Amino acid sequence: MHTELDNYLPLVTSGKVREIYELQDKTTLLFVATDRISAYDVIMRNAVDQKGVILTQISKFWFDFLQSKISGLHTHYLSLGLPPDVQGRVPPAIASRLQSRSMVVKRLKVFPIESIVRGYITGSAWNSYQTDGTVCGITLPLGLQESEMLPQPLWTPSTKAEMGGKDENISPAEAAKIVGKEYADQIEALSLQVYETANTYAAECGIIIADTKFEFGLDESATPPNVVLIDEVLTPDSSRFWNAATYEVGRIQDSYDKQYLRDWLLKNRLKGKEGVEMPSDVAINTIERYKEAYHTLTGKIFDQPA
Repeated sequence: MHTELDNYLPLVTSGKVREIYELQDKTTLLFVATDRISAYDVIMRNAVDQKGVILTQISKFWFDFLQSKISGLHTHYLSLGLPPDVQGRVPPAIASRLQSRSMVVKRLKVFPIESIVRGYITGSAWNSYQTDGTVCGITLPLGLQESEMLPQPLWTPSTKAEMGGKDENISPAEAAKIVGKEYADQIEALSLQVYETANTYAAECGIIIADTKFEFGLDESATPPNVVLIDEVLTPDSSRFWNAATYEVGRIQDSYDKQYLRDWLLKNRLKGKEGVEMPSDVAINTIERYKEAYHTLTGKIFDQPA
């Protein structure tokens, strides 16, 4: 589940899913998406075959789409695949395996918060609402049902935990204390604009984006510095994708994301436990949902690389 590049490039960090390497110019990074999968902040022992390829290809689709729709949007995405100098240094077999799951991005200062937008009430937001009628300190109307569309999308940030840690939901005011009010306001506005643009498009394709997580960086080389959309974007790992055709308020929805894995963990009382290995059918059913999301959003059939 690792990328085999450690002997060829300096490893900057290894996350739950991605390995990030420094490139020769030191101003760009190589993002490589592995097939690792996590749920409830815990990485499973086994992988989901080709997941990293799908995440990379969906992210590339969204980066291109969003920049064509949102004037002035800055992203860290530069190119898909291994850069030529890296291809020339690694064995062909390794290059072939990594080509479709790699992208070159700008190296930026990362804001230490997760930027979550919720258009529907589900997951931890639903649990919080049932407890006290709030989500991340925001009071919501009485009488909402599970999976109901919110009166307007909410920005509900969280902390960005170190590897092995757990993200914690925080209020917008707390986020402003961490990154500064000016940047928090920009991150909120951009997150809501990106979510609404993407959800409008996805709805036309038959998918509801119930919620999603963004990350942002700061391009300090610009004057004034730019807030930049980074990491993966609007993938089945970072979002809840619901089947619009079967959507019904008041119940858990049919989804094209890792909810299938979460549900299996809950059913087997394995939520949050380390060292869990998925049965093969859970891994297969999960990747089939990711493939369906890719096809529905891009119009393309996922063609597994050789």
